[in-house]
Formats: sequence, structure tokens, C-alpha cells
Amino acid sequence: MMIAWIAAGVFALLLLLLAVSLVRTLLIPPKKSTYEPMPDPDRARAYAEKLSAMVRQETVSIPGEVQREKFLAFHRVLEELFPHVHQAMEKTEINGNLLYFWKGKSNARPLVLMSHQDVVPAEGDWIHPPFSGDIRDGKVWGRGASDTKCSLMAFFQAAEELIAEGIVPENDVYLSSSCTEEWGGDGCPGLVAEMKKRGVHPWLVCDEGGGIIREPIGGIPGNFAMIGVFEKGKADVRFTARSGGGHASAPAAHSPIARLADFVHDVESHNLFRRRMPGEVAAMFETLAPYASFPLRWIFSNLWLFRPLLLRVLPLISPQAGAMIRTTVAFTMQSGSDACNVIPQKATVSANMRFIPHQGMAESLEIIRKCAKKHKLEMEVLQSEDYTSCTDIHGKAFRLVQRVVAETFPGCAGSPYVMTGATDARFYQEICENVVRFAPVIYGPEQMKGMHGLNENIEINCLPGAVDFYRNLILANLPA
Repeated sequence: MMIAWIAAGVFALLLLLLAVSLVRTLLIPPKKSTYEPMPDPDRARAYAEKLSAMVRQETVSIPGEVQREKFLAFHRVLEELFPHVHQAMEKTEINGNLLYFWKGKSNARPLVLMSHQDVVPAEGDWIHPPFSGDIRDGKVWGRGASDTKCSLMAFFQAAEELIAEGIVPENDVYLSSSCTEEWGGDGCPGLVAEMKKRGVHPWLVCDEGGGIIREPIGGIPGNFAMIGVFEKGKADVRFTARSGGGHASAPAAHSPIARLADFVHDVESHNLFRRRMPGEVAAMFETLAPYASFPLRWIFSNLWLFRPLLLRVLPLISPQAGAMIRTTVAFTMQSGSDACNVIPQKATVSANMRFIPHQGMAESLEIIRKCAKKHKLEMEVLQSEDYTSCTDIHGKAFRLVQRVVAETFPGCAGSPYVMTGATDARFYQEICENVVRFAPVIYGPEQMKGMHGLNENIEINCLPGAVDFYRNLILANLPA
């Protein structure tokens, strides 16, 4: 009888909690993301022409190679497109990497606007040649159009217009652009070293990373400004299985490839890493909740109740959202013997890991090492770095970016966002506490698919808004 009473009490409590959460949800006024770019065909076309010229100059970077001459050619394109910038700003070039200094009325709160020059290779069959810069169907086509010559063009153009209007910024402004971002080279670290040498400590750094994302989560339609506030750590790791080899006609048990396969299956079928919702991710869900369909609005606006459920199902709903709550492992490369009838003496599988703050680099690597050891594998860490510090989402700098987003893109909510990829911005964290990752252009499914893929493009109607964002950010960065 006692057990029945306890069960009834638990059930009644559960119903009460669900009722409370339901009432709370019904009291939240539903919202709709209404932002769409205002038609501005003349500006859009003019900016598209500049972006097209930048795309036409091929800037593929090759890991480990210094390609200064290639990037100097791109710099000449910038000089032609933005003459006022090159007349008014102090330019520093370091092995193809660029740093521009625009002296303001004060140096109390320096602002750094950054985006990289280099692009990844363009392979496969494209609708428009990858370095044509074609302007067709309301888009600029080509490698780098969205990643990220669009934002590079936008802040150069913003500065170009303000200088032409005789504007002197209230605070110093720096334009920073590396040519090694796509492979994590020493370009941006060199620019940061130059800033350190000058004794510059930026108040705010704004790089690529997030953007205006169309339908960031299924069931939440519209455009949302997703502002990256920290990056996960990353590592490239190789796992090796060894044996005496032999002829495939008489295979022994536990061959190298079989052990690797067991290991991969073990990692992918078990939850090796803890799931926890960082405060920034919770804030993202709370921001998006009023815009969601009712079931999602009910869950997102009541994390106090549904957080455990959400932690379980997020990786199933969205790989991107799932990556924001745990360390991830993606197996990407493998090798074995050179013939079908030879058992390899050595076989390998490689993985890319991304570390979450609550289970950082050291702990995550130790967990995967123990799993590899269980399968009698060797583990070698080829490259690794931990997660970055987080920009305070309640601080003045983040609130300023949110305010500029709201002013520039009416009807577009600005939300914190966790970067699961890597950008040059992480290098600036050494000298700046407020580093955000936000490119003020619209990335729909087509643009997201095209980055590092086929048929990369950007819609030209979003380019005026991108220029206006940087203009407003420069003008809004008032003295302390």
C-alpha cells in the first residue's frame, strides 16, 4: 500500500510540474522572426561587383607553404576596390597577412574587425566555375563567396564609406585578415604578435563563425543572428593496430582491422563523453523558444524541467546542436595493407575530436586513450588545442553586438551560439576578453552546403545589411 501511495504521489507531482510548465509556456507570447533584407538593388549590385572581383582572384592556401606573392596579388585587388581605406589607414603586411590601423579619437576601446583572405581548394564539377565570381540568379558564385570574402568585403566597404564621409571613429579600429585560416597556420598569430608589440588590447574582436542563419533548428523558421561566443577545442588523433601480418587465406582472430572496427563501433555506440548544457547553449534555447512551434517552445522555455530529456535527444534531432553539449569524435581516415589477400602488419584509423569545456582536452583524450587501450590499439595525438574562453553574454561588449544586430536587422533576434568549428578568432583571445564570431550575412541551407563544398555562393540582397552592420558597429563603439 505504501508503494502505491508513493507512486501516486510521484505521478501527481509530475502532473503538477507538467501543468506548471504548460501554463508558463502559454504565458510566453509567441514571436515571429520577420527580418528579410530590404530591397536595395543598386547597393546590392555594386557590392556584388566588388565581391566578384575578390572571388576571381584565386587565394587557395596550402598547408605549410608560404604563398606571399599570391596574396600580394589579392592585396592589389583590395587597393583598387577600396582606395580610401588605403589612403587613410596604416597598412602592415606580414607574409601575406594584413593588418590595417584606422586612428580614432580615442584608443580606450579598440575594435578589431576580421575575416580571412584564403579559401579551400575547389574540386568537382561546379555550376559556375569556382573562380569566375559570376553574378547570376541573385547570387555571387565561387569559392570564398560565403567563406568568407563576403564579410571581408563588407567591413572594407563600411570603412571605405565612412572615410569618404569624413567620419573619424570614436575609438581606434583595426582590420585584420590572415591568409592561413583554413589550415590553422601562423598568419593570425603573427598579426596578434604585432598587436602585442604595439601594446594594443582590443576591447572587442568580431570575426566570422556565426551568421544570420535561416532556420537554425528545425521547427524554428526565419532568420536569426547566431553570435559565436566560444570555440570548442580540437585534436587530430591516430589509432594504430599491429600484428604479424600473414596471408589472408588463413586469418587469425583479432586482426588489426577487426580491432579497429570494434573500437570505432564501441566509440560510436556508447556515450563515452558526458552531456551537459553550457549556460550559453541554455541562453540560446531560451532566446529561440518564443519563435518555435508549440512543442519546441514548451521544451525550450522550461529547461528547468526538460533539460535531462533535451540532453538525451539533442544529438538525435540535430548533429550541430548535439555537438554543443558534449565532446565529439568523428572518424575520418583509415589505412591497411596494399593488397586484398594480405593481412596488414599495421592498420590505422584517424579521428577529429572537438572538446567541450565541461570535459576539456586532457580529460577527453584520456577517455579515448583508455578505450583504445581496451582494444589493444596505440594512440598518437597529431595535433591538439583546448577550447577557448567564453565571452560574457551578459557583458557590455556582447550586449553592444546584440544592440547593433537589432538596429541593423529589425525583427532578427540575436542569440549566443557555440562554435563547433575553429576560426582565427581563438588567437585574439590572448589579448582580448570579448571575442565574438559573427559574419553579418544570411546563410541558408544552400550557402551552408556550399562552404567547403560545391557551388559556393552568397545572396547579393544580404550584402547591404552586412556593410551596414559594420558601419553601425564602428559608430556604436563609443568611448568608455
